Amino acid sequence: MALRLLLDTADPEAWNQWLPSGLFEGVTTNPSLLRRAGLPCQLDAIAELSQRALDLGVTELHLQAWGEEPATLADRGAALAALAPGKVLVKLPITRAGAAAARQLIAAGVPVTFTACYGAEQVLVAAALGARYIAPYLGRIDDLGGDGHGELVVMQRALDGVGAATRLLVASLRAPSDLSRLAAAGLNTFTLSPALAAALLAHPATEAAARQFENDAMERGGSPTDS
Repeated sequence: MALRLLLDTADPEAWNQWLPSGLFEGVTTNPSLLRRAGLPCQLDAIAELSQRALDLGVTELHLQAWGEEPATLADRGAALAALAPGKVLVKLPITRAGAAAARQLIAAGVPVTFTACYGAEQVLVAAALGARYIAPYLGRIDDLGGDGHGELVVMQRALDGVGAATRLLVASLRAPSDLSRLAAAGLNTFTLSPALAAALLAHPATEAAARQFENDAMERGGSPTDS
């Protein structure tokens, strides 16, 4: 399957900066990202925010439902999915309540992304339920003393081993090298913070070469306004 990148933020200014670049299929959000962006976790506010993302051409919009009970999660998930059928994927934690809500939503044709994944066994739950994605937290696995890269490779092998259509959506990447290492191991779907997106295009040697090209062009009679 082809490489797929998503932008992990609820900040509309970051969307304006990065979505027109063509690098990203869409965005992933959650209540914590809404809080960081100074936005309320309320359906009307999320609806307005979602329209801004859709206007920027996203094909996937991952919105997280909230609530402790399966019925609440399912009801909010259905309301989120109705904001843009076919483009909204409902995020749910990979908990017992989340799994119960996912069963209802998937049966109703709503695509689901499980989130907060820390173990390979959890991806098999997602596969059994027919989730579109499950998002393991690479950096946070490392923070807990685990081998994040090794654990994610096992997750991918587990999905491949059972022939599951569920895709790993790698989250909590900390450095560009995380992306390249996992891609080399066969993982192909990642959600990146704006800071990490910027780091992908900020290699010092590349920037130095680009400056040199411009300097040489100017010395040979080039002009920034030349067509």
